[in-house]
Amino acid sequence: MGETLLVDVEEEKKEILRRYRRLLRRAKPFLKDDDAKIIRKAFYTAAEAHKNMRRKTGEPYIYHPIEVAYICVAEIGLGTTSIVSALLHDVVEDTDWTLTDVEKEFGNKVMRIIDGLTKISGVPGESMSEQAENFRKMLLTLSKDTRVILIKLADRLHNMRTLQSMQRHKQLKIASETFYLYAPLAHRLGLYAIKTELEDLSMKYRDPDDYNYLAKKINDTKEARNRFIRSFIRPMQKTISDQGYKVEIKGRPKSIFSIANKMKKQNIPFEEVYDLFAIRIIVDVEEENEKAACWHIYSIVTDFYTPNPDRLRDWISIPKANGYESLHTTVMTNRGQWVEVQIRTRRMDDIAEKGYAAHWKYKDGSAKDSESSLDMWISKVRESLEQNDISAIEFVDDFRSNLFQEEVYAFTPKGKLITLPNGACALDFAFDIHTEVGGSCIGAKINKKLVSLNTLIKNGDQVEILTSSKQKPNEGWLKYVVTSKAISGIKDYLKEEKKKAASEGKEIVLRKLKQIKLELNNDTINRMIAYFGAESPLDFFYDVGKGKIDPKEIKKISEIKEEKKHHHRKRPVLNEEVLKATKKAKEVNDNPLILGDNMNMVDYKFANCCKPIPGDDVFGFVTVSEGIKIHRTSCPNATELMSNYGYRIIKAKWTSQQEIAFLAGIKVIGTDRMGMINDITQIISNDLKVNMRSMSIDTDNGIFEGSIKVYVDDTQHLETMIHKLSAIDGVERVHRFDLFED
Repeated sequence: MGETLLVDVEEEKKEILRRYRRLLRRAKPFLKDDDAKIIRKAFYTAAEAHKNMRRKTGEPYIYHPIEVAYICVAEIGLGTTSIVSALLHDVVEDTDWTLTDVEKEFGNKVMRIIDGLTKISGVPGESMSEQAENFRKMLLTLSKDTRVILIKLADRLHNMRTLQSMQRHKQLKIASETFYLYAPLAHRLGLYAIKTELEDLSMKYRDPDDYNYLAKKINDTKEARNRFIRSFIRPMQKTISDQGYKVEIKGRPKSIFSIANKMKKQNIPFEEVYDLFAIRIIVDVEEENEKAACWHIYSIVTDFYTPNPDRLRDWISIPKANGYESLHTTVMTNRGQWVEVQIRTRRMDDIAEKGYAAHWKYKDGSAKDSESSLDMWISKVRESLEQNDISAIEFVDDFRSNLFQEEVYAFTPKGKLITLPNGACALDFAFDIHTEVGGSCIGAKINKKLVSLNTLIKNGDQVEILTSSKQKPNEGWLKYVVTSKAISGIKDYLKEEKKKAASEGKEIVLRKLKQIKLELNNDTINRMIAYFGAESPLDFFYDVGKGKIDPKEIKKISEIKEEKKHHHRKRPVLNEEVLKATKKAKEVNDNPLILGDNMNMVDYKFANCCKPIPGDDVFGFVTVSEGIKIHRTSCPNATELMSNYGYRIIKAKWTSQQEIAFLAGIKVIGTDRMGMINDITQIISNDLKVNMRSMSIDTDNGIFEGSIKVYVDDTQHLETMIHKLSAIDGVERVHRFDLFED
């Protein structure tokens, strides 16, 4: 038995009611008719259903649905149906309630939303990933009721906010899944505040050292930053007010994750990140005057500060595909510092913060097009969801690749605006118009000039698609299209072609088998697959149909001795093998896998993609054919592995006794001078007695950059080396680089 929790039941009951009343107060402004009564019924139902359950934090479980409902109201702006669904979102999964009970008590709408939120139980049969299947199931409801996704995001946000009580390996899995799928989804639905918090919280658990370092740095510079913001705002504030505008001007700090990302991309320290914050000017103005007001305020800002002409972004004339509208400019201050200024109206700010829900709130009285770009995106998602024959993992990858990309805007010959993800080519444009246009596309004219299918589209291009009835999609097209509509259109065609060829192949096989007096049954098919080394019956028939397998060879099947056929049994479903290996690894010891300890009863190898060394934060991953692979938690593949294959993750940690040398990479950057290489090798080889495997030096106009691969004992050994190399005269920066970059 676990230890008994000492709780004050009466105090807990009061706290539950306090949280419930806070939720009602926040929802009150939009409640109609019997809404309060329905919410109360949902609250008491959930409280009763979860009454004996506790969260990992030790708190009563009911706190979680109340908080999720509160996020739905306060941070997303959803209404009564969503509050009821959020309060009840776990009852079917965790209690005796069924979907039929929910429908009977709360109606069909709430039941459908809760069904979308309820996980598929157990690892699905042929599928490789429970997580991907659940994600696909949830997205299937996106086209019917977007609230499912919005409530799921609220649920995930509250779980991330309370993740500290979970075990480390579970934190890593949940944080990776959040970063891989839920943050991009929040971004795509225009929920910037939630997307930013999910990214930051995910980084807090995936990379705690960097997160804590940056959080402290941001906090330490807060006062100086606030002084700077006040001095920046003061000159223009009066002029804006004198022009009769009612505005709110504030400094908005950049998220920890986006600062870390910038530091990594540009390879610069914190001190050199110039845009740690943006100034946001929010103006209260009637919708018909929005555009003029924003541009007028822009002209006032640029009267005081010089703008960078290359950094003007006008998302008011053409909003982003997720509904985001704002005018961005970057201006130079009198201190020689660039500052980003975002100008928008109250309505635009509401949509930017609350995304999809706010977009609907304003849509009723909107003078804009009845179908927004966000609606168009959702109908595109619906199209890709209808391709049911792709695997869940493939679907999630396709879906995810279309979430985070910036857009390019192009026009048809008649001037219709087409929005595509950055990196799209003429063929993507053709498929966006219609699948049949894409399938018969032979080329395009961009701005009246003839170009090939794979020519990239740039902002403002006018594109005319050229087609031919003789053209057919081919495998090569998949190398350069990026939109899910193009990818699924090409794959569908290729699958149909494969089925046709396989059907012809099957006819040929049937004729040949008739000649040698054999029937086409499972036994014969397995013998043929084994003999010809095909992956599946479809592949075998396809190869025959395409002439890759000579039909005359089929005769040899009758010569294969009966007992030999068992050696070529079809491989069992991947899941079975993986589950057996995972079970074995977890049965040996429920404690973490100890690395560097010869007593281990489970074999493991170090992953080549990230080359872990002792001291790195690591985890084990059960592969199909190579046993357990050890990866660093910061490995570029870690996020995907933990997101899609959480059930194959094994806890791992280093033993303190370690006598093996591990390969690591370090980069040294500085100003070039005589004797620099000698000083570096002196410290590595003589002072620290470390063996070098390789060293490559690049000098360009007085800048020195060296990449050195060395054998070290652990992370502490590596840190000592980095510290000593940093002290060399002329060295600007030393950092570890991942060997997969090489």
